[in-house]
Amino acid sequence: MTYRAGIDLGGTKTEGIVLDPDGKELFRKRIPTERDRGYEPILDSIEGLYREMVESIDDGEHTFGIGTPGAISSLTGLLSLSNTVCMNGKPLKRDLEERLGRTIELQNDANCFAMAEAIMGAGRGKRLVFGVILGTGCGGGIVDEGKAVSGLNLRGGEWGHMSIDPNGPECFCGRRGCVETFISGGGVERRWERENGGHRSFKDIQADYEAGDAKATAFVEVFFRDFGRAMANLITVLDPDIIVLGGGVSRFDAIYTHGVEEVAKCILGKELRTPIVKHELGDSAGVVGAALIGI
Repeated sequence: MTYRAGIDLGGTKTEGIVLDPDGKELFRKRIPTERDRGYEPILDSIEGLYREMVESIDDGEHTFGIGTPGAISSLTGLLSLSNTVCMNGKPLKRDLEERLGRTIELQNDANCFAMAEAIMGAGRGKRLVFGVILGTGCGGGIVDEGKAVSGLNLRGGEWGHMSIDPNGPECFCGRRGCVETFISGGGVERRWERENGGHRSFKDIQADYEAGDAKATAFVEVFFRDFGRAMANLITVLDPDIIVLGGGVSRFDAIYTHGVEEVAKCILGKELRTPIVKHELGDSAGVVGAALIGI
């Protein structure tokens, strides 16, 4: 009897789960990601959570996977493109394997999200699933016939760092005009501050838009156009069977009407057949996916 254990290492929370062979949840726990304390304390918290997970199944045989923002370089073995910047440039996989005394599978968190939705969520029954996380940042993951596609450079699905405007805002990755700077929750909030002064959360901008506020409406219409352009580029290249949206921004219902209309305007051939849908597993997708990709 082999259990599946997984940890989702997020920017604000770290979550662990253990599933039985039938996918039934046996253990789940969330702890804060203490990103302000640095790299080593994050490793300490992952190790402690993993030990607790193993204890919950009496050290039974299990696979183990971890989902994390960013990706491991195929050349250096170091993590990069993580919003938790203290982890960038660190050999996360190697360090954790040394601490835990076992091999682990480490995948981008968006790959884990896509895997969970492809196997157990909105993408069930579809061959090629693209999962999008629209949160503080903007991630993406590809699942083809039940397998995560990382690619030669382990960057598969990193559409958040495709540049759609070389003169656009500077991204933390060092380039300008990345998709993430336009349509992630953090990117939208920073654009509001640049254009209107003062910080305003995405939720507040959304609420103003839904209330019919003229300034918010004009602002959000630009967001929809950016979303449409970025998504149409993705569909043109990948042509997935379905796109599943997750993250806080995915709760904005107008994305699935006005946002999708903008995708249709930009799509090659002006014929949009690709379903763009909301996730089904919610906040559970990342950690469930981490358990599913484990080895």
